[in-house]
Amino acid sequence: MYFRIRLKKNDMAVLGQIRQRSVFLILVIGMALFAFVISGVFDGNSAGSGPTDPIAVVNDEEIELTFYRQLVENTERSYNFSTMQAVNAVWDQLIRATIFRQEFKRLGIDAGKEQIEMILTQDQRIVQDPRFQNETGFFDFGIFTDYINQLRVENPQGYNSWKTQEENIVGIAKENIYYDLIKSSTGFTELEGKNAYHSQNDKVNLKYIRLPYSEVPDSLFEISNSDVKQFINKRKADYETEESRTVRYVIFPEEASEADENQIRADLEKLKTRRIEYNDVSKLTDTIEGLATTKNITDFVEQYSETPFDTIYKTKGNIANEYADILFGLNPGDVFGPYKDRNQFKISRFLDRKKGGAIKASHILVSFEGAERVNPDVTRTKEEAKKRGQELYRKARRNPDDFAQLATENSDGPSKSLGGDLGFFQEGMMTDKFFDFCNRSRVGRIGLVETEFGFHIIKVTDKEDVVLTADVTKEIVPSEETSNVVFQKTTQFEMESIKSEQLDTVAKNYDYEVKFVQKVNLLEENLPGLPRQRNLVQWLFNEETGVGDTKRFSMTNGGYVVAQLSGITPKGSVNVESVRFEVIQEMMKELKADYLLKTHADKTSIDALASAADKEVETASSVTQENTVLAGAGTEPYVIGTAFALPLNQASVLIKGNNGVYMIEVTSKEIAEELESYRAYANALQKDENTRINNSIYEALRSSAEIEDNRQLYY
Repeated sequence: MYFRIRLKKNDMAVLGQIRQRSVFLILVIGMALFAFVISGVFDGNSAGSGPTDPIAVVNDEEIELTFYRQLVENTERSYNFSTMQAVNAVWDQLIRATIFRQEFKRLGIDAGKEQIEMILTQDQRIVQDPRFQNETGFFDFGIFTDYINQLRVENPQGYNSWKTQEENIVGIAKENIYYDLIKSSTGFTELEGKNAYHSQNDKVNLKYIRLPYSEVPDSLFEISNSDVKQFINKRKADYETEESRTVRYVIFPEEASEADENQIRADLEKLKTRRIEYNDVSKLTDTIEGLATTKNITDFVEQYSETPFDTIYKTKGNIANEYADILFGLNPGDVFGPYKDRNQFKISRFLDRKKGGAIKASHILVSFEGAERVNPDVTRTKEEAKKRGQELYRKARRNPDDFAQLATENSDGPSKSLGGDLGFFQEGMMTDKFFDFCNRSRVGRIGLVETEFGFHIIKVTDKEDVVLTADVTKEIVPSEETSNVVFQKTTQFEMESIKSEQLDTVAKNYDYEVKFVQKVNLLEENLPGLPRQRNLVQWLFNEETGVGDTKRFSMTNGGYVVAQLSGITPKGSVNVESVRFEVIQEMMKELKADYLLKTHADKTSIDALASAADKEVETASSVTQENTVLAGAGTEPYVIGTAFALPLNQASVLIKGNNGVYMIEVTSKEIAEELESYRAYANALQKDENTRINNSIYEALRSSAEIEDNRQLYY
């Protein structure tokens, strides 16, 4: 992504040079280096960054604010992220890169030519590029290196872009080495494989009595506030929260009133037909053309419309508003409106109609080596492609209803996953030969057409008329008078709320809706109904803002919000009220389990327990240790584990499970036949372990790292 950003800054001449040396675009597209590339991460922070307070400190290593801001700005531009989206995305990538780099340095892990070559050879776009192949047709790293050296002389900017890619390739290589070292330290013996085999294949049949917790009335137990607090204190680490704020707020949207909309309608109505107006300057009357009478549509739309004249013909579906049927049914010269279309009012003049101008078709592409945009995996010759195309054409003609399946199984085009469906298109959207065939063919016709992309078996599936209209649009925006009224209402509400410190009460007096958010985190920027409201969140966390303080903020999409800080939750504290229900449910489960164990402590057989509890004896067949779900009861790993330890036909003691108390009795056991080797099971364990390592190593490193997060100071 960094490479793309650099390209945008270069002039067309440099862009042309880079296109001639397309390896860098190949690298950017073909290799999943990172979610986005951070230049200089593996060699330290960016050059030229002046001394600033750090945005972060990772294990005593500072990350400079200037460098961080450069990355945030690049990410905002490249992905159209909001500032906080970019801040958080860069944070995740940069912290990860820094932690790994520190780990590589600590362990002395480095990567050189061999590792770079290994990663490059995994990309088929590079391997199959003829420029980097030797006389035998195989990728030659030496030829690739010579190409890069030549680029350093002929195209320094392109070479610098390659160096950025190279740094990140080295980073990936180091990461691969690191993961391989960890994986090589793990291993599973045949004995562990044997245990896994029996865990998956040994089976027991059992009968059991289940006493569900849900059948024990809550009213038998009394849980006080002190009981809840005591329970939480024993497990405080499970309920501790991050620093957060509670906020109440009222939104005052700045929206056009009914009077504003009526005025916009009236203004557009005047533009429909020719009118006579008195000119204060010339003291004469002027004749002003309307949309229905003007001879110069483009100039008229440019003068009066807030959106430019759109020369694209549209299908009825593309018009996409409730007046589509009316607009589509007009005749040339007819004017319709004003009408409302989303956040605009419009008047429209019908200009032209093209019968069947929008065509829907499906195709099967048979490409060949040397065709435009051909997939590097395609090796067939043009003659072979033509022969294959003719075969598929005959199949499609014989079974036209199977066209989608034929495309899915045989097409080289990206639409194969859609059964070859290309959707609707118009003239200019497809290569000429392709469009010409579709344009002159009836719906249902199947044909074979050669283009620069290969051989196409085409099926025309639908045609629709398209129309051209000239639209004069006006955004529905509030008038200055309406904006002033909204501001006055907001200011009055803010002042009364500050004076009384009772935002809820003041809002009730005016019948305003109060929104309440119990947990606002430090780095949030969006609240319900309030996108990109970072200023408000920063105010909530300001040390000078106290509970009960009230302040007005402008909204990004117009209007205001009046917010009141309602509560502060310090880092590491426990919000008893927010976890009370969860805690009481857990306590109830413990109390019910103890109650059932005590009530039936004297029952020593399945039948005795069934009689006392008035329960039917249930059965479960072919139960394994691998599957911890007990049919009809839910996930019960401890109960199932106990079953495999029991002798046959002997009732267990009462067992406390996830969903109730159980007594079980094993009626039969089936021990799987021994194998000559359990290496396959040991290998499967190793594969699972490798996956676990891939998914958990970074999290483990991050959790053990000391990270000082200063994002809230700058954003």
